Amino acid sequence: MTRTPTPEDKFSFGLWTVGWNAVDPFGTGTRPTLDPWEYTAKLGEIGAWGITFHDNDVWDFHAGDAEREARVTRVKEAADAAGLVIEMVTTNTFTHPVFKDGGLTNNDRSIRRFGLRKILRNIDLAAQLGAKTFVMWGGREGAEYDSSKDLFAALERYKEGLDTVAAYIKERGYDLRIGLEPKPNEPRGDIFLPSVGHALALIAELENGDVVGLNPEVGHEQMANLNYTHALAQGLQAGKLFHIDLNGQSGLKYDQDKVFGHGDLSSAFFTVDLLVNGFPNGGPRYEGPIHFDYKPSRTEGMEGVWESARANMEMWIMLAEKAKAFRADPRTQELMKAASIDQLGQSTLAEGESLADFLADRSAYEDFDADAAGEREYHFVELYHHAMRHLIG
Repeated sequence: MTRTPTPEDKFSFGLWTVGWNAVDPFGTGTRPTLDPWEYTAKLGEIGAWGITFHDNDVWDFHAGDAEREARVTRVKEAADAAGLVIEMVTTNTFTHPVFKDGGLTNNDRSIRRFGLRKILRNIDLAAQLGAKTFVMWGGREGAEYDSSKDLFAALERYKEGLDTVAAYIKERGYDLRIGLEPKPNEPRGDIFLPSVGHALALIAELENGDVVGLNPEVGHEQMANLNYTHALAQGLQAGKLFHIDLNGQSGLKYDQDKVFGHGDLSSAFFTVDLLVNGFPNGGPRYEGPIHFDYKPSRTEGMEGVWESARANMEMWIMLAEKAKAFRADPRTQELMKAASIDQLGQSTLAEGESLADFLADRSAYEDFDADAAGEREYHFVELYHHAMRHLIG
């Protein structure tokens, strides 16, 4: 490894990541399952800064209050002993059969009420443990059959549920924000809020949308052939990038959850470039955890679990060093200038320019030589290739 992870890296892992024993639709588990506090302790040993979990990663769905409290206490004690932060908590509303048609958008009203109560219980827990983000992934909020849903009503129920959770956070005075996690499909045929754009549109309609933002995941964007770095940029531009999930994905396949960078490596490089270096012309920066939501390959045993966890952190460190060098390279700055990227940071209309002034400016249209402008060079290919020199050269 180029260097050892430090707390300043803010590397974080979900307990469901290293804790996955490799059960899939076609086979049983290939490795043992440890207790959540054992995974917690080991993550601390290998250099993680924080952990995250769903409620039922720590206690069973049917556990009573005493068992729930005892198991949470053991995880918290293990995290404290390892110097780990519990930075995010979330609720599982997708595994148990009761949620087979969703939690907040289920056709059955009684199930929606149960799901909402389950979520609110864990809002209290997240605040108690000092988490700053409460991720809400709508895994079962969706449909396979277009005839199965009143889609208008389903979206209204989604709004109602999110607004209720957000209002509860504000009413209790919790220092907590909600991060919606878009995904296009799997396990449902079509999941509601399949992309960052869909999620932002619904957030804009919420009464309590000020505490609701995004938790985009690499694989969820790329399995729909979308650009993850663009998703992060739109979240930042909207002031809504509250949390991130990093992993690897090789194109239009099922949700692979590989190690970060073990898919589209060049995309991973530009994701790190954005998160480490920021926008070329300035703008909002992401300051949150570097959270890995991956799954160790089914081919691996317990040694491979920890090798793959380390690989995520090492990949980030290597890409961050290369991205910093790329931006600091004078040749990069020359090529960015030649590409007019600096001009993109300038307002199209001049400061104080009225619409009448703009229409009266003959240089903008009447005297503009479109043919000559069409002959200009942008050097986009050379700029990208120069990034590749830093990445693999």
